[in-house]
This record gives sequence, C-alpha cells and structure tokens, in this order.
Amino acid sequence: MPAAAPALAAPRSFLPLPLLIALFCVLWSAAFAGAKLALGDCPPLILLSARLLVAGVIMIVLAWWVDGRPAIGRRDLLALVFVGLLNNSLYLGLNWTALTFTSSAYTAVLTSCLPLVVALFAGPLLGERMTLVKWAGIGLGLVGVVIVLRSRLAGAHESLAGTLLVAGGVSALAAGTLAFKYLRPRGGVWTGNAIQCLAGGLALVPIALMTENMGDIRLTANLFAGFAYLVIGVSIGGYGLWFYLLTRSSATAASSLHFLMPPLGLFFGWLLLGEAVPPLDILGIVPIALGIWLVTRPAQA
Repeated sequence: MPAAAPALAAPRSFLPLPLLIALFCVLWSAAFAGAKLALGDCPPLILLSARLLVAGVIMIVLAWWVDGRPAIGRRDLLALVFVGLLNNSLYLGLNWTALTFTSSAYTAVLTSCLPLVVALFAGPLLGERMTLVKWAGIGLGLVGVVIVLRSRLAGAHESLAGTLLVAGGVSALAAGTLAFKYLRPRGGVWTGNAIQCLAGGLALVPIALMTENMGDIRLTANLFAGFAYLVIGVSIGGYGLWFYLLTRSSATAASSLHFLMPPLGLFFGWLLLGEAVPPLDILGIVPIALGIWLVTRPAQA
C-alpha cells in the first residue's frame, strides 16, 4: 500500500458512530425502493447521470464553502475519478438497469453479498487480518442471504439477466471499496464524493444519450420525489457516510454493514412499493444480524 498518501480526511462527527451506522443503513437500503419509484418514469442511465451531476455540483459548492478549496494533487484526483467510475458508473449503472425488470428487494439482497467479495481480497491487497470469528460471521451472513434469495426465487419472479447485472454491479462496488482503501486519496469526504459523482455522471452521459430516449421521461410526482431522495439522501448523505465509515474502520468491517440491506430492503420495498415479503425472508434476518455482530465486533474492539 502506498505509504506516502495519507487517508482521506474525515470530517468531525457530532453524532456517535452507532447512530451514523444506523443512518447509513437506512439511507442506503431505501435507495433501492427510491430508485425503483423514479425509474418508472425515466430511463435508468438518464436518471442516474442527472442524479450524479446534480449531487456532484451541490457537494462541490458545499465543500468549498465549508472547508475552502481542498489541496488535492494529481494522484488524488485520478484515484477519486477511478473510484467514482467503479462506484457510480459501473455499480449504479448496472444496478439501475437491473431495477427496470427486477424487484428492489431482490436487488438489495444480492448487493448485500458485498462483504464476501471484499473479504476475499482485503487480506492480500490491504493486509487486513481475517480471523476465524470474522469468517464465521461472513458465513452466517451468507446463510441468511441464501435463505432470503431462495425465498425470492421460489416463485420464479426474477430473471437470470437481472441477477447477472446486479452481480456485476456488486463486483464493481467491491473493487471501488478496495481501491479507495488501497489508494487512500487525500482531501475531504465531501470533495472526494463530489469528484466521484461528477466523474461517474460525465462518463454515463454519452452512453445514456446513445442508448436511451429523452422522450420516455414523464414529469411525475414519483419522479421528482425519487430523484430528490436519490440526490440528497443517497448521493450526498449515504455515500458521504459510507466513505466516512471507511475512514473509521477496515474495509471488511465496513462492508459487512451491507448484510443489513436484505431486511431493510425488504421493508422499504414493502412500505413504498407494496412488494410482498415471504416468511422465509424474515427467517433470513437472524443469521444476517448475528453475522454482522461477529464481523464488526473484533474491529470495533
């Protein structure tokens, strides 16, 4: 790992860490239902590129107003652009495309497999020590995810194409998480997040214009409500908290929070979209919660 580059500076927090973790989980898991709500009235890549560009401009203005012009070198800028392409263009682009024909709950379940992918590479890339307790926690989390996954696939309501798109998105998010921890770009969390949003949005604009039709956009209340939440609640709030949490814990421990996404994703899918919640989904929450506790406890200690 490069020793000369200090980690991305985290802003001082006025809230306790457990509360920040809970807030991140709520904001992140509700994003699947929020995106599904807005995607009914706008093509996915057009909506995503607009969201990223608007959020990026807002965060740049806020960051410079609060912290002043950041001292970011060329290496840091390139690192943030690279992570932004992985986290925003690839992860979100694939996920949102899948959401046009898969349920938000199913997408949340598959995305919760992120800790498994991160854990496989965190040791050799980041030097993180994986104990038997951590592996046991990851294993329990996987059991819970499989239970929920089996429940969702039992009725054959989801497709292989959607599954492959979400799996590709999870792989991109895992690569972005590992790259962020490995490259350790300098600068504030808000500025770094803004650069990532702008990089992802600019990369998606030509693809969106070539593959989607602006005439398919319908200006509805659902579109405006979903877009506002995705910009403020997720791009600014959720991603800001995610990178803040990465500065406070290991990549494995932070990514283990994604095991909470299945139950929360199921809840918001039911609450906002009326998606059904089979009983097996509820059963899967138990090993997921226990797995999170086992993985994060050693890191917190």
